[in-house]
Amino acid sequence: MSADKDHLTIVICVDHAKINGGQAKVAVDSAIGLKRHGHRPILFAAAGPAAPELEAAAVEVVCLGQPDLLGNPSRAAAAVQGTWNFKAVEALGTLLQSLPRDNTIVHVHGWAKALSPAIAKPIRASKLPAVYTAHEYFLFCPNGGFYNYQQGHACGLEPLSAQCWTTHCDSRTYSRKLWRNARLVMAQKVARLPEVFPDYIAFSTFQKEIIEKRLPAGSSLHLIANPVEAENLGPKTDPASGDVIFIGRLSMEKGPILFAKAARALGMIPTFVGDGPAAAELKAAFPEARMLGWQKPGAVRAAMRAARALVFPSLWYEGQPLTVLEAKALGTPVIVSDGCAGRVEVEDGVTGLWFKGGDANDLARALALTKDDELIKKLSAASYNSYWADPPTLDRHIERLTAVYRGILEKQPANAARGLSVSPGAFAESLS
Repeated sequence: MSADKDHLTIVICVDHAKINGGQAKVAVDSAIGLKRHGHRPILFAAAGPAAPELEAAAVEVVCLGQPDLLGNPSRAAAAVQGTWNFKAVEALGTLLQSLPRDNTIVHVHGWAKALSPAIAKPIRASKLPAVYTAHEYFLFCPNGGFYNYQQGHACGLEPLSAQCWTTHCDSRTYSRKLWRNARLVMAQKVARLPEVFPDYIAFSTFQKEIIEKRLPAGSSLHLIANPVEAENLGPKTDPASGDVIFIGRLSMEKGPILFAKAARALGMIPTFVGDGPAAAELKAAFPEARMLGWQKPGAVRAAMRAARALVFPSLWYEGQPLTVLEAKALGTPVIVSDGCAGRVEVEDGVTGLWFKGGDANDLARALALTKDDELIKKLSAASYNSYWADPPTLDRHIERLTAVYRGILEKQPANAARGLSVSPGAFAESLS
């Protein structure tokens, strides 16, 4: 392999240049890790500001300084940007055309909150190989989750079917659902964004089963776990102490109400670390709940380490919930819904406990088992040992990621045939 290909150029496309969630964190962390391994990552984002960690690591950043869709004061402007971000098309096109042809990869982590499906046009025109990481499901489902936010359960409807169009499943309004459906039509049929990526990355076998049947014919799907920041503190000395806690965003799809209901049935006081749109309803309906709000990372880790168990009652599929892995690293067993991707990291009855997704009674059953001190000690030890037997460190993530990149570059001549373009006339006609 040539010296050039030993040092790759990777354009990392993501909606936000700052760390505001798991998607952006993985994008930023991977950029930093790639830089440390001698490569040239360039983080391309619509919304800023850039995470200070990027500057500290000397990672190149191209940030357009745009608001994301929710942060845009103009709904009309947000709708236009979310459908076709003209500024992103121009800036990404200029960047990609300036980069070397033989060792550059485009890696897209997210587009639905600021960049829009329009990024397909400059990626396709560049004829550079591209890969997509499915942090969520916006490339396949209008609301990004295969989840009905109005009814609180996973959605089995075929995306963009007649029933999908007539079903209000959005977390906010039906009009926004219709706009999201139209945007997915734009992404799939006009921009043909899925076809830009001959390679996809999923985090787990659970996620693989959800998306592989929806990928373009001939696509390759790679499994690479997200990197996790964890310090090895050793096995817990007193694992049977502490409370059962929930850590994360307090939104309905994460299942905090389900946890509170199950805990009340047992006379258990539920503890919540985090905040979000469901916080007010949760506090009003369950005044006995211990609400600790958002905490600094160090305080969150301390709470997780001190807990008897972590409950992860998510109602939607998830991608790869990092909280579950962080708890395992600290020796805290996890009680997880069997209907979400978090179950992949938990062996039922060995490193944690499963319960039937969305079932408060079955969650109460699992919570009752945590009163058994000897069981908790066994689960804690097994959870800790399972994690540290093969920890998903950033270095390991970068090694596996670069192996995928190199494999993609090896087959680049075959990918060049995908370098078709969406003509301006076709795009204008699609809007008429």
